[in-house]
Amino acid sequence: MSEKPLPDPTQPAGSEANWFGFRPVDPNDKSGLVRSVFNSVATNYDLMNDLMSGGIHRLWKDTLMDMVAPRPDMTLLDVAGGTGDIAFRFLQRGGGGAVVCDITEAMVRVGRDRAIDRNILSGVQWTVGDAETLPFASRSMDAYTIAFGLRNVTHIDKAIAEAYRVLKPGSRFFCLEFSHVVLPGLRELYDVYSFQVLPRLGRAVARDEDSYRYLAESIRRFPDQASLAKRIEAAGFASVRVRNLTGGIAAIHSGWRI
Repeated sequence: MSEKPLPDPTQPAGSEANWFGFRPVDPNDKSGLVRSVFNSVATNYDLMNDLMSGGIHRLWKDTLMDMVAPRPDMTLLDVAGGTGDIAFRFLQRGGGGAVVCDITEAMVRVGRDRAIDRNILSGVQWTVGDAETLPFASRSMDAYTIAFGLRNVTHIDKAIAEAYRVLKPGSRFFCLEFSHVVLPGLRELYDVYSFQVLPRLGRAVARDEDSYRYLAESIRRFPDQASLAKRIEAAGFASVRVRNLTGGIAAIHSGWRI
């Protein structure tokens, strides 16, 4: 395991802006550092998620889509979804249309290329934009998803508030994210994997140890399930629920925009 102490998941709300993984940073620099990581991993993004989840992220995304329950009259906003995984699932399940917004242009390019490779030539709008200042009208979206992206934003509360702003009343917010393991035996094993195995895999497979180390550290700095639920409620969402996946390695948070 890492020799550095793991951060307290009950840290004050907003303190994540001061950290890039376990490294203290100026909040003004964080988004640029995050873009640099995802510029580096964009072409290996699916591989990255496979390494970080053992391939189970595909099942987690299917579970997320079960909860979204796409309909032909729904428009989905998928934030930090540059490679299109969530948008493609939404269309395949019968959703009316998807808008993908990602802060990293390289990720959006990968998603567009994947769409062409899959012959998905319509139904998805691609946008480069910041989760904290979404370039969309208020009350314009029928559903909002963010998968493995919220932990990378500088100000989590601003991103959640923006989700609330762009959703129509009666619509729903969903966040799929790596979270805090709730099974004690699994927690220790996952720490060993995250801090000893994953960076070495990143070096061997993607020739990028530092980015994979950051990604593991960013998971540990992310608020635990209960803390994040409180922050979603503070943004105005109602009936906030948490669904743990694989013993809490990941979790889906959801809430209704009233």
